[in-house]
Amino acid sequence: MYDLIIIGGGPGGVAAGVYAARKKIKTLLITDSFGGQSSVSGEVQNWIGTKSISGYDLAKSLEEHLRAQEDIDIVDDDLVTGIKKNDNFALGGAGFSVATRNGKTYKTKFVLLASGSCRKKLGVPGEKEFDGKGVVYCSTCDAPIFKDKVTAVVGGGNSALESVMDLFPYASKIYLIVRSEILRGDPISQDKVKNNPKVTILWNTVVEMIRGKDFVTGIRYKNVKTGEEKDLPLGGVFVEVGLLPNSDFVKDLVKLDDFGHVVIDAHTQAASCPGVWAVGDVTDTPYRQNNISAGDAVKAVLNIYDHIKKS
Repeated sequence: MYDLIIIGGGPGGVAAGVYAARKKIKTLLITDSFGGQSSVSGEVQNWIGTKSISGYDLAKSLEEHLRAQEDIDIVDDDLVTGIKKNDNFALGGAGFSVATRNGKTYKTKFVLLASGSCRKKLGVPGEKEFDGKGVVYCSTCDAPIFKDKVTAVVGGGNSALESVMDLFPYASKIYLIVRSEILRGDPISQDKVKNNPKVTILWNTVVEMIRGKDFVTGIRYKNVKTGEEKDLPLGGVFVEVGLLPNSDFVKDLVKLDDFGHVVIDAHTQAASCPGVWAVGDVTDTPYRQNNISAGDAVKAVLNIYDHIKKS
């Protein structure tokens, strides 16, 4: 039986694992891969302490740091599918049973959710083929790569508007592709986007196809009102149509908000179910960044350690 099971191998999960090992907490980390969403980024320039690193190298460095710890068990080829709270928790036994895709069950006193989120996809031809080759999902990470290039941002909410603004210093031209006739983001952000001469907004428009060779070279788009289709040459597509938190496996265990995020106490990272903490993109935190996930994970483990000392 473990004192703590950490679910996820991104920056939050790994930071939690490193701190748990250093605190000599008997810990198991379960993940199907390391690195989180940034593992597919061509270049990450905002990971503190590193001027520039590829998503692949960031994932490898996280994994290496975790494996350098002596006091932690790692399962890196499995996925958690369910967590059950046990009745004997009050008697000092395992608080939870954690079930995985590979048919394994692990028992633990406490659980830390660092399962992250997944980007909503456009689901059009070419998106998968050019993922990381001009199709990107994080403007904060990847905007500098598109210096002097024509780009498109797909979406109409705050994340799309922020992506457009992230591209202001870099892209030579930015097309904002909006499915409807309105923007849903903050009015101040809307004004900045609409008033920037680099930006052209394509209203009532959807992407039909992404084209390229070794890298994205353009898209085909359609006006949903007229049905007219056109080709647009460009060098990058930023997909900002929303995120889906990886929380379905705990929907009956902890409180979720209307979007499926785990509701937490921001002071401790504790979820609504005693014995469960959560960090990173799976939570209702307003900012979704690698550095924030890692910092919140450290906070959570220190709070977990306080609970262990008191038990």
